[in-house]
Amino acid sequence: MSTTADLITALKKELKAAQMTYADLARALGLAESSVKRMLARGDLPLSRVDAICRALKIDFAELARRVADAQPLLAELTLEQERAVVADKKLLLCAICVLSQWTLEQVCAAYRISEAEAIGCFAQLDRIGIIELRALNRYRLKLAKTFRWHPHGPVMNYFREHAVLDYFSGGFDHPGEGLLLVHGSISRALAPSFLERMQKVAQDFAQQHQADQKLPEKDREGYTLLLAMRSWEFEAFAAMRR
Repeated sequence: MSTTADLITALKKELKAAQMTYADLARALGLAESSVKRMLARGDLPLSRVDAICRALKIDFAELARRVADAQPLLAELTLEQERAVVADKKLLLCAICVLSQWTLEQVCAAYRISEAEAIGCFAQLDRIGIIELRALNRYRLKLAKTFRWHPHGPVMNYFREHAVLDYFSGGFDHPGEGLLLVHGSISRALAPSFLERMQKVAQDFAQQHQADQKLPEKDREGYTLLLAMRSWEFEAFAAMRR
């Protein structure tokens, strides 16, 4: 959530961009320059004063508020409580996965048996949870960083382990654009993190390509799920035969 300090920072950036000095602002507000400096230093800004500064800068308060929101740090992960809220409702979980892929509300309703009212309700709940910032006309800003990940043993990943993993791997992976690679080997522990970094880069490339291809007609796009994993592991049946 943005704070008064964030608002002050945004206003100072706007002053700098407009090449307006504190003296210029003071004249526009009918105040002494010292009063303006003290007001901005203390963060003592009632809404009426913020509106007056916005008028002096010739910017809309709603636009300023949006810039403040856009400047907020993105989340790399949710709390366990937030994740539990997401998996508590299948339609909410569906909408959460869709917004992670930057689907619009219209796309969600067109692809799934979920009414517009239900989708709006889910988007509103995702806003309350903190995954998105809901805006006018049911548009939104995703509040999760590109490095976002679910907790490895949290409610969402546990849900997918229980309900989705077997279904995912039951596929043949033999259609164009599909593949399943299983590679086993012993490598230096010091090098293992570098392989993980490369996997994360592939995941980011996939996500960025998804974003870029949203401008293509739907008939030219296909939904894929990329699953990348690496861990120190041995098949249980093999481990049971170890000396």
